Amino acid sequence: FGFGAITIVGGVLGYVRKGSKPSLGAGVVCGGLLIASGVMISGDSQYSGHSLAAGTSALMTLGMGQRFLKTGKFMPAGMVSVLAALSSGYHVKKALEWKD
Repeated sequence: FGFGAITIVGGVLGYVRKGSKPSLGAGVVCGGLLIASGVMISGDSQYSGHSLAAGTSALMTLGMGQRFLKTGKFMPAGMVSVLAALSSGYHVKKALEWKD
């Protein structure tokens, strides 16, 4: 739930500070998907929840990683890409544990 909430807040801040509609949209959508995955994991859909979180985190890694390579600025793109990569790896591992 935490990474999803942080992602939403980051998207809102990107919009407020820079007027970035793509940041707002991506932050709300990705954050919402991460929160939804947390709800699924907390319930009876651990495999699906971890799979959704892994996919969402992987997309965030790619998108923010490209932005980091383009701008060279670690904040926020580099930080988000590193955190999303770690999240993706964790959720892939957990999804494989629940797959059966």
